[in-house]
Amino acid sequence: MSGHGTLMTMADDAVTAGATVAIDSGVVRGRQVTTTAGRIHAFLNVPFAAPLTGATRFAAPQPVQPWSGERDATEPGPTAPQTPYLPPTSSLLPDSIVPGDEFLNLSVWTPDPAAPGLPVMVWIHGGAFVRGGHRIPTYDGSAFARDGVICVGINYRLGALGFLSLPDAPDNRGLLDQIAALHWVRENIAAFGGDPDRVTVVGESAGAMSIAALLASPLAQGLFRRAVLQSGNPLTAAEVPDARLVAAEYAAIVGCDPTAAALGEVPTDALLAAQVAMAAALVAEPDPARWGATIIDRGLTVMSMFPTVDGTVIDEVPRNVIRDGGGTGVDVLAGATRDEFRFFLVPSGLAAQVTDDMVPALLGRFGLDPATATDHEPRQPGATPGDVLCEILTEHAFGAPTTELVETVGGRGGDQAWQYEFAWPSPIADLRACHALELGFVFDTLGTAAPLAGPNPPQTLADEMHAAWVRFATTGDPGWAPVRAGGPVRVFGESV
Repeated sequence: MSGHGTLMTMADDAVTAGATVAIDSGVVRGRQVTTTAGRIHAFLNVPFAAPLTGATRFAAPQPVQPWSGERDATEPGPTAPQTPYLPPTSSLLPDSIVPGDEFLNLSVWTPDPAAPGLPVMVWIHGGAFVRGGHRIPTYDGSAFARDGVICVGINYRLGALGFLSLPDAPDNRGLLDQIAALHWVRENIAAFGGDPDRVTVVGESAGAMSIAALLASPLAQGLFRRAVLQSGNPLTAAEVPDARLVAAEYAAIVGCDPTAAALGEVPTDALLAAQVAMAAALVAEPDPARWGATIIDRGLTVMSMFPTVDGTVIDEVPRNVIRDGGGTGVDVLAGATRDEFRFFLVPSGLAAQVTDDMVPALLGRFGLDPATATDHEPRQPGATPGDVLCEILTEHAFGAPTTELVETVGGRGGDQAWQYEFAWPSPIADLRACHALELGFVFDTLGTAAPLAGPNPPQTLADEMHAAWVRFATTGDPGWAPVRAGGPVRVFGESV
């Protein structure tokens, strides 16, 4: 691979009118980007499902109506409805919120639409199922295209529109959007030079949790060959009765019945305001009688919106389906950052306020046995109670479920699985190797990535990590031994 670190954003490079590509809904014209590392083509804001307005905001995704002539695909499109990050998160992660009904769109970065058979990477963003979008600069797919992998970034419905469980609407609408996007890729990616049989889905946080659900979903089988799960787990799904309790609480805040018919009449801004209020209530009072036992026991209180075990998209908690063979035939690369939970507890000051006496009670609020605190050996001498809390929650929410997933996949048949850990510590605010820190390294977009990595992040680490993801998408081997062969956890950044 050449030119690492030289292609950060298209704004820095020579951009000209690009090629046209014919897809099943019409012709799109992209933009051609010439950089010091070569030339790529970007097709932005391509719809994969119909616009969503009114009551259709709670319906299953519908096909795009074909257009005549050329559709301009040179500028990023709208994002799913969402609210900005609140402080202190807003100082660490970027927002890119653009309203518009055609937010079920995707973008394609390709080295050459005329070069058939290229591997494909489909990016599913994170954001706790309530925020995010593929137009965020960190997720620019140019570096993957530069290195011979077509990158497709997708949007999907978030929050109540995507994941509130209602009796008169399909559950898991956000997952249905992701599945619709994967069908679009299977049907159209060859026009951009891609091989529909060499698709790798990649996701982080809620995106990785989505991929666990896709591995378990009968509706997604055969739509991808490989999967990368960054900082997720296969436990994120509520049972329908409990999800309906959440929906009732949410509708009470809105002031209407908990149905799609009623909520379909509510303006989007009011729906978003209710999401913020409900999330605060769930964190403040995580009562199983109010919210449902599976919400509390599975630690879902930190998100407020999540997939549902609906019997259609997913039949059980993804972990159980995968244990029983779900996702067979898909190779998996999965991992976490070493200090995931510091992102959630350190910037707010909560970690600094924790005392020894508080740790057991706080663990209980996250669905953990309070006695876990007495069994934990801190990783470093002099660890504070807040440090201990972060370490335990990191292992519980990310580390242990990731290990279990990799060992499950790696222990069956011909499937292979690899595990990694991201260990490079951020110099910012004692975050260490926190949640979301690895993203700019994976995409090789350190120049425009979120400020989590500080002013001088190591480009050599981005070269190393990005190359592993490229190699996995291209060959099915990230560069170290799989778990099935007794392979180790590959640690990125420990010696940088």
